[in-house]
Amino acid sequence: MSGTRIILWRHGNTDWNAEHRVQGQTDVPLNDLGRRQAAEAAAKLALLKPAALVSSDLQRAARTADALGDILDVRPERDARLRERGFGLWETFTTPEIKERFPVSRAKFEAADPDPGDGIESLHDLGKRMSEVIREAAERHPGELSILTTHGGSIKYGSAYLLGIPEDLLHRFGPIGNCHWVELLFDEKHGWRLAAYNAS
Repeated sequence: MSGTRIILWRHGNTDWNAEHRVQGQTDVPLNDLGRRQAAEAAAKLALLKPAALVSSDLQRAARTADALGDILDVRPERDARLRERGFGLWETFTTPEIKERFPVSRAKFEAADPDPGDGIESLHDLGKRMSEVIREAAERHPGELSILTTHGGSIKYGSAYLLGIPEDLLHRFGPIGNCHWVELLFDEKHGWRLAAYNAS
């Protein structure tokens, strides 16, 4: 496949994922399942021979990237711009707790408001920082593959922002599974294109 390729790879499972507890930028470790997921996905991704590995500095993403780096004998770079969407006051709470404690912002969030309040990072700010990292990786390694290990919301909204997808259509995009990924392609003729979504 010609052109520049970017894979946005979500981290493995955590206990908070299993509890449906909002992590955001809280630094939660992988659990045993997450470490197994990372090892299994890394074995597949290593076959693609990426030119660069970059990860969020949050440990659930960093340890996931390290599983691939160990196979390739490469130390992944860390970039805080690849962190998950900041969820402000919601972080550490489960969905039922959020509905009880923060009913206004939760209602806005469910109505797809891109900036629901209570310290939650706006989709514009999230998309802007994610697209900056993606573009920089493409510029540094033209014609090659870069793998960026990040988080579910960052992948979904960052790739949509890069592709110019309107915010009112984002609800049509499903979530990204643990250790699944999105693949983006770039060439001068076509610009940015989506090649795979929630792949594994």
